[in-house]
Amino acid sequence: MTPESVIGFGQQALHIAMLIGAPLLLTALAVGLIIGMVQAATQINEQTLSFIPKLICMALVAIITGPWMLRTMVDFTRNLIENLPQAVR
Repeated sequence: MTPESVIGFGQQALHIAMLIGAPLLLTALAVGLIIGMVQAATQINEQTLSFIPKLICMALVAIITGPWMLRTMVDFTRNLIENLPQAVR
């Protein structure tokens, strides 16, 4: 196994991790920003107020994008397992 193949596998893994994590992280960021703006406008300084909307929105995004995330992870794993014998030579 050459260093180039190990680096290639690592780059692919990081790319897949970013793709899979992005929908949930961007949802949490957007909802937190919106709730923060509403709290600033209404002067409600309750820190726990943004937790439930974030949780609900992230659950919805996970339900919607879950099949895509799973398919992406399975495709990456299948590709990794199939290409591992060529990389070991």
